[in-house]
Amino acid sequence: MGLDIKIPIGLMFTILGLLLTIYGLATISDADLYQKSLGINVNIWVGLLMLVFGIFMLAISKFKKPEK
Repeated sequence: MGLDIKIPIGLMFTILGLLLTIYGLATISDADLYQKSLGINVNIWVGLLMLVFGIFMLAISKFKKPEK
């Protein structure tokens, strides 16, 4: 069957990771926002992790072996 769910999952994680990383970079100087997380900008770190995972999913969907 030709159902490959890696492409939509990869796109979703890549887009959301990019948005979250951009938001984290835009709010990097707001110390009050990150006081609850001990001053760590979790938006950047989680966004980068989501971005890497999304790119990984897209890469393995592109380089998969052809089915017969």
